[in-house]
Amino acid sequence: MPAASTILSIVVPCFNEQDVLCETCSRLLAVRAALVAKAKISPRSHIVFVDDGSRDSTWQLIEAWVQGGSPVTGVKLSRNCGHQNALLAGMSCSRADAVVTIDADLQDDETAIERMVDAYLQGCEVVYGVRARRDSDSWFKRVTARGFYRLLSALGVPTVFDHADYRLLGRRAIDYLQRFGEINLFLRGVVPLLGLRSCAVHYDRRPRRAGVSKYPLRRMIEFALDGITSFSIAPLRAITVVGMGLSLACVGLAGWALAVRLTLAEAVPGWASTILPIFFLGGVQLFCVGMLGEYIGKIYMESKKRPRYLIETVAKPEGLQRRAGAAKRKSRPHGARPIRIDHRRWLPETVADTLAGPK
Repeated sequence: MPAASTILSIVVPCFNEQDVLCETCSRLLAVRAALVAKAKISPRSHIVFVDDGSRDSTWQLIEAWVQGGSPVTGVKLSRNCGHQNALLAGMSCSRADAVVTIDADLQDDETAIERMVDAYLQGCEVVYGVRARRDSDSWFKRVTARGFYRLLSALGVPTVFDHADYRLLGRRAIDYLQRFGEINLFLRGVVPLLGLRSCAVHYDRRPRRAGVSKYPLRRMIEFALDGITSFSIAPLRAITVVGMGLSLACVGLAGWALAVRLTLAEAVPGWASTILPIFFLGGVQLFCVGMLGEYIGKIYMESKKRPRYLIETVAKPEGLQRRAGAAKRKSRPHGARPIRIDHRRWLPETVADTLAGPK
């Protein structure tokens, strides 16, 4: 495909981002304009803002850009569905040749998009944005984040070290990704499973421009647990090993107690030898039950097969809507009845067709 005909979508999940969203839109539009001027992407390339149930003026800003004729599409979810599901909703609502996903806080360097596009044009279906430096993060964030990546690697979870959700996916990669139907979505582990040709683009992480992080410590812990339990059964095997080890230790302790009883005239009883094993074994049992509950909870969520997200409405430039509608009418078979689309239902493929511009 010639570079100038490559349609690029930049998907930006948003949750209460009114303080930073104007600058984000301005910077991403500048990147798009520069790539169009260099004939690396098509003028039909656009930005997709996904409002993940924001309670501030995020959606009003998106609507204003759409109504003003900017190359911007807005996707409003019916409620807060989570960062990973918002990313998936934005990708599902795009029929572009390639999609770049980037957070709205501008901590990821948007100028790296050009290098991602260059790698895509050279044949890479997946291009990872990897953080070369994280000086803007706190010491605690750097240590815990890198420890998390090392733990995932040790547990056999396929991930790219220091890569979050800043990446480019080609059309084939997106089509493959949509075949993964799990509710407990962890894109950082799913994307490497696609097995397509990939490469990495390195950049320096920057401080957040405005607003506050939407990932406090509690959310980071929940995200880490999702990543581990969605891709590895190593914790379950560890429970078996711990149980066997404790059983052997108890057998050894029983032998020691018998030897003391037989060789010494009197054995001095103590609280430590009674209370400590009880508390230790009780703590281990509670930990094991909790770990089993985590996996059973995942099974419970998957068995219900609830939709991962619900789209309330889609906003796009009026001109693009008319062109898309005309294309659909022209391609409709004789006698076929038009399909009325309800954007409030979970119909990713239908919504994606509605968003599709002229090919």
